[in-house]
Amino acid sequence: MTTLQTEFTEGELLADHPIEAPLLANGVRCHGGFDGDGAYVSPRTLHRWPAIGAWEEQRLEQFGTPIIDVPLEAWPAHFPNVEQSKFLIRHGVTSPTIGELSRIGTVEGFGGVLRTTPTPEFARCFAEEIDGTAIAHIDGGLFEAHARDESGFGDQAGHDRMWFAARDIAFDNPVTEDQTATMLQRMGITGGPGSAPPPPPSRVLPDDIDPVLESVLGRMIGLLLIEISAFHGFRWAEAVLADDQLVAGDGEAARLIAYIRSDETPHVAWLRTAISEMRDRTWVGSGGRTHDGAVMVDRLWTRALDNSVVLRRQASLDLTMAEVERAVAGRADGADLVEEMLSLGTVERTADGGVVDSQLVADAVSVDER
Repeated sequence: MTTLQTEFTEGELLADHPIEAPLLANGVRCHGGFDGDGAYVSPRTLHRWPAIGAWEEQRLEQFGTPIIDVPLEAWPAHFPNVEQSKFLIRHGVTSPTIGELSRIGTVEGFGGVLRTTPTPEFARCFAEEIDGTAIAHIDGGLFEAHARDESGFGDQAGHDRMWFAARDIAFDNPVTEDQTATMLQRMGITGGPGSAPPPPPSRVLPDDIDPVLESVLGRMIGLLLIEISAFHGFRWAEAVLADDQLVAGDGEAARLIAYIRSDETPHVAWLRTAISEMRDRTWVGSGGRTHDGAVMVDRLWTRALDNSVVLRRQASLDLTMAEVERAVAGRADGADLVEEMLSLGTVERTADGGVVDSQLVADAVSVDER
């Protein structure tokens, strides 16, 4: 068995490395900072990274199974892609990029709700012990660290405000709070006054499985898929914001996105390990009946993956195209700009005037043929 430390206090999982200089972005004090060599150091990783490594080493020794994974290539690239976004900016159409940076920052801020997520008594949910596992630390520091990374803590900004800072650096503070709220509402991110929250997903696991366990695992799987697919967004944003011929800031905005990307890496790592630990174990229902953890996780995983890759992609395409067309409305060359932009990627017009990702359709046909 591993000789590494596998038990950690919440304080240890929230602890920072010593830093020599803080990270400031557009006048905002952000989490993390720089060591004596000037290298960026992510927040709350002094013990969190060693803990994740120890838990994964222990899991491999106990079960010997591959860690759960889905390659980044399972998701189509960002739309508009880098070339398309630069084309639009070059022609004075900046609002779609500004809107996307605002949308990503807002979604990042939603990560703060993790700290209020109900969790079950995990030890009663599995036949095998969970001492010294990532599972045992979900409500003992992992959710809280993740939440602080995304939405900030105290006077230190998290990823939400860091994305906004990158936007404001690159485009010289382009929007007011009211304009941002209106834009996000158009993009379906925030509802209007009195709007109801979305209903919880229907259950897919046996009735004797604790519904709180199903809910929290479903959230973790969805979060993992979002975290992995978000790396397309990082690539896009870093490439666009690094072009100092198109945006302001001499590359500072792109560097800020790179720091966020570094911070997100332990999120993917701990989620993969914790979900794999649940998959490897025997689940225990309320009446003592047992279930294969691999089957339980697969049901939730399949639903979440199908929803992420297919359903959300089309909704995102439709919303993004609406923003692009709104941005060029009234311009004599508006229609030509949109068509030339589309020619630079895989998203195509449909007969009814909508759009579809031809690459996603081709991949689906290929899978069906196999």
